[in-house]
Amino acid sequence: MMILKIGLVSISDRASTGIYEDKGIPTLNEWIDKALKDDFTVEKRLIADEQAIIEQTLIELVDDCHCHLILTTGGTGPAKRDVTPEATIAVADKIMPGFGEQMRQISLYFVPTAILSRQVAVIRHQSLIINLPGQPKAIREILEGIKDEQGKQIVAGIFASVPYCIQLLDGPYFDTHEHIVKSFRPKNAIQ
Repeated sequence: MMILKIGLVSISDRASTGIYEDKGIPTLNEWIDKALKDDFTVEKRLIADEQAIIEQTLIELVDDCHCHLILTTGGTGPAKRDVTPEATIAVADKIMPGFGEQMRQISLYFVPTAILSRQVAVIRHQSLIINLPGQPKAIREILEGIKDEQGKQIVAGIFASVPYCIQLLDGPYFDTHEHIVKSFRPKNAIQ
């Protein structure tokens, strides 16, 4: 049985040089540990916000490490140093615009500055690469979506579509814990 392999990439000039502690990878790792029902392995990278380094890291994680899913955090704003979307698109075979649209929709529920976000998702070979924001709270909101006080889903999180996307890319079949995020597949794709 194929095991899901996930790449976690935190993109931050200051964290990569030790000026402050990285919070992106620990947040992603903790969330994935809670959300996924099935076994997985993780490759972690903490890198500077340099387009060439980001591209090289994404290529390595897909082509050499054979990650099925890569989640990046940071470098998606409008500032001059924010080049994660450019690097991600540069290594892509296909762009998946629905992910970026949904990420902004979720964030707009909380802050009007979500329209400044430039997160994208792409396919490289048979891997899904998703750019997430840098703030731990925003990472969790985008992955899980928005729930009311009773825990009923108001807006679906992006991770609800990730297991089926990986399945369509001939990756491993995996599922999530519904109380964190309920994955969705058409009935004919459920195993």
